[in-house]
Amino acid sequence: MRKSIFIFSIISLLVLSSYNSFAQCAMCRRVAETGHSNDNSAAKGLNKGILYLLAIPYVLGGIGAFVWFKNRKKD
Repeated sequence: MRKSIFIFSIISLLVLSSYNSFAQCAMCRRVAETGHSNDNSAAKGLNKGILYLLAIPYVLGGIGAFVWFKNRKKD
């Protein structure tokens, strides 16, 4: 019972604290739109950062799948 209340409170806290993060999307989009047309390096850096953040979960998942596959054969 206590564990479910704790998990519910953590999820509620995360949902309620994410309200301010939505304000960043418009600014990032504006930098990317204006920077791409002006050949700005900030837009290129923003795109590289997005790809970096996209790649990390896939790399970690691939490593986890590889370790699981290797350990599964030993049993």
